[in-house]
Amino acid sequence: MGNNFAKRIYAQISAIGGYVPENKRTNQDLEKITDTSDEWIVKRTGIKERRILEDGLATSDMAVRAIQNLVDTYQKKLSDIDALIVATSTPDMLMPATANIICEKLGIDNVWAFDMNAACSGFLYALDMGASLVESNRYKNVLVIGADKISAYVDINDRSTNILFGDGAGVVWLEPTKEEGILDALLQSNGSGKDFLNIEAGGSLYPASADLPIDEKHYIKQDGRIVFKNAIQAMSETCLNVLKQNDFSIEQVDWLIPHQANKRIIDAVGNEIGIEEGKTLVNIEHYGNTIAATIPLCMWENVSKFKKGDLLMLTAFGAGFSWGASLLRWSI
Repeated sequence: MGNNFAKRIYAQISAIGGYVPENKRTNQDLEKITDTSDEWIVKRTGIKERRILEDGLATSDMAVRAIQNLVDTYQKKLSDIDALIVATSTPDMLMPATANIICEKLGIDNVWAFDMNAACSGFLYALDMGASLVESNRYKNVLVIGADKISAYVDINDRSTNILFGDGAGVVWLEPTKEEGILDALLQSNGSGKDFLNIEAGGSLYPASADLPIDEKHYIKQDGRIVFKNAIQAMSETCLNVLKQNDFSIEQVDWLIPHQANKRIIDAVGNEIGIEEGKTLVNIEHYGNTIAATIPLCMWENVSKFKKGDLLMLTAFGAGFSWGASLLRWSI
């Protein structure tokens, strides 16, 4: 693809940042609350602990800290940002957009800022949108954020979900380049999975009401078996298809960064696509599933392993169902 688009403007990642709360919820903590065990959780999910944002803080607070980490690390200027996209399923409030709140907290003005909700696939969706804005030559500096305070929607007494989810935020800065950057993405969705992974209440179907008790509709619910099966199939197929449509082989991929939902899903996808052992990056053990934040956090944590020009493949699966895979050349 790169040869056919030699004169194309690419969007490249020129900086990356991340933030996770200090407070940890360990498997030992969960053993005291529900009938579960560290051994069982690790065997089924690969997770030992997850980070939980303190009460009184929201998704925007984590996003701001991730952006400040990026700015400090790469000496970027907030005043240069002209678009800001937030992938989140847990906005601070239904309106305004969390992106607007982030702008206020950062003290930036006159920025095109909006939220996207594609659940655990959100960062890939937002990354492709951000790349499109840069490629159009209408925006020069675009922040793409994946951030979720999913702990606000976890029933601490539900052992099918309390073991999985944690909070966090990751961010990348996109800008134009004549070199290869974000190469392509294959993003897909349908509505057939809406009953198997959802948070029903809080929207217009089941709005907040003084008469409505806090019941299971307010918490994240998941049919683990159906999600497990669909995630492996969807992520594997889109990885192979995005490679095929860009004339790459799996051997040419330097790093696979999958959505961190479950270690067994990650391992199964790696086996399905035939990637070499050691090329798949995993940090689920310490953070759990941070929804839209998993992929940027995993990239941020492993940035020292990447070399300029490395071919990265990102893949995710989330509620909807929504899923996809992206290819990019590392530019830092």
